[in-house]
Amino acid sequence: MKNLFKEFLKGIIRENPTFVLVLGLCPTLAVSTSVINGIGMGIAATFVLLGSNVIVALIKNIIPARIRIPCFIVVIATFVTITEMTMKAYSPALNRALGIYVPLIVVNCIVLGRAEAYAQKQTVLNSLFDGLGMGVGFTLALILISGIREALGSGKILGYTLVQKFEPAFVLGMPSGALLVIGLLLGFFNILKGRRE
Repeated sequence: MKNLFKEFLKGIIRENPTFVLVLGLCPTLAVSTSVINGIGMGIAATFVLLGSNVIVALIKNIIPARIRIPCFIVVIATFVTITEMTMKAYSPALNRALGIYVPLIVVNCIVLGRAEAYAQKQTVLNSLFDGLGMGVGFTLALILISGIREALGSGKILGYTLVQKFEPAFVLGMPSGALLVIGLLLGFFNILKGRRE
């Protein structure tokens, strides 16, 4: 059980997809304009990571090596399709806000990278906890980035005004603002990492 907890925690801290591995920046830059979008994308990516990691770990021994990657993509695409259809049915506004970035989870380097580098070599249980940890780590990173961008870029969080007469920095609502916030956070986490070592 201790090893499974380690598998889970590594995706949040030691191998966080956004702040340590620096993966999945395309959807991070695009959807982190609001906390709701960040949570929605994080949940979608977590579901796909969980499902694809488990299935890849289950079928790893029956897939010929030469068609491994196409098989992984089919598995991932299946979970992305389920996610997209569920969003369209139950949260059409969020689906419109996330737009093309939900279908693009199929080629997200976090998901495909975990299937290739981890799930195909590990047990189902380890793969499940790895997928959950990576998904939660990605979701927390999206919430942090989008929280900063929404708070400083619009003066609100989840539609609630934070400070009256606040002059928002509109640049944080643009893609360049996302790069700035991510760059500053990467620097901050690198400084923390350097102090721990």
